[in-house]
Amino acid sequence: MNVVVTGARGYLGSALIAALGASGCDVVATDRDDGDIADPMHVRRLFEAPIDRVFHLAGIVSGAAEADWDAGRRVNLDATLLLLDRCRAQARRGGPIVRFVHASSIAVFGTPLPARIDDATEPWPTLSYGTTKRIVELLLSDLARRGEVDGRALRLSGVVVRPPLANGALSAFNSDVIREPLAGRDYVCPVGPDATIWVASKRTTIANLLRFADVDGEAIGAQRAVTAPALAVSIGELVAALGRVDPGAPAHVRFAADARLEAQFGRWPRDASFARAESLGLVRDASIDAIIREYATP
Repeated sequence: MNVVVTGARGYLGSALIAALGASGCDVVATDRDDGDIADPMHVRRLFEAPIDRVFHLAGIVSGAAEADWDAGRRVNLDATLLLLDRCRAQARRGGPIVRFVHASSIAVFGTPLPARIDDATEPWPTLSYGTTKRIVELLLSDLARRGEVDGRALRLSGVVVRPPLANGALSAFNSDVIREPLAGRDYVCPVGPDATIWVASKRTTIANLLRFADVDGEAIGAQRAVTAPALAVSIGELVAALGRVDPGAPAHVRFAADARLEAQFGRWPRDASFARAESLGLVRDASIDAIIREYATP
């Protein structure tokens, strides 16, 4: 199987490539150092051989997309359209219909968040990042309906524990509040202990991306966007879990809540159903303790 992976050197991309390679796939990997994902000639080169699947992970994330709308549009939307056009061209030539797995985001839901999120919750993004993700979700459903691309979008939550990267992610505190105290460093958390977040481990996220790619399109249905299972946990609960792994870690955490940041990223409802994803074989982590222990004892 020939597979294209964008964002190949990122936190998720590198792990996904390792998993694909272990399963015997031939991977065409691309990241910013390999070429401009919004350059038609570069995208054309990715499809020199017939492609069976695309995992599209590349993106300009939340804060960076807010700060630079043009850059967000170019990478999150224009580049995605180029990839989809290459998939469509391959199908028109009689080649394989590409299974296109897009890393979408729970940012499509916007704020204020409802008291409950389930498979019927209407997305209404309130950040440019979430808006471009929602546009792509709609395009994938349309192209699947037309039989041109077997598209599907998996809405990811905060995937932890990420390394410290200045990529503009406003939700980076999800990882920082775990990584820094466990390393013995003081950390000022920009949301309060009562803030609630949705998180998933890298291992579970990679497993869900691979599973989602394997699911028959008919089982997904006409609406091709699916919210990945996640754990809903408060920051206070997360800090308490840190103490069960390293008793000294909670003492490194103090709080200086940013009300605007917390309203956008720290009010995820505990009342949530991931029944649709689970019916397709996607899974969630056992607990926040399991995520932290897996990170602390690799």
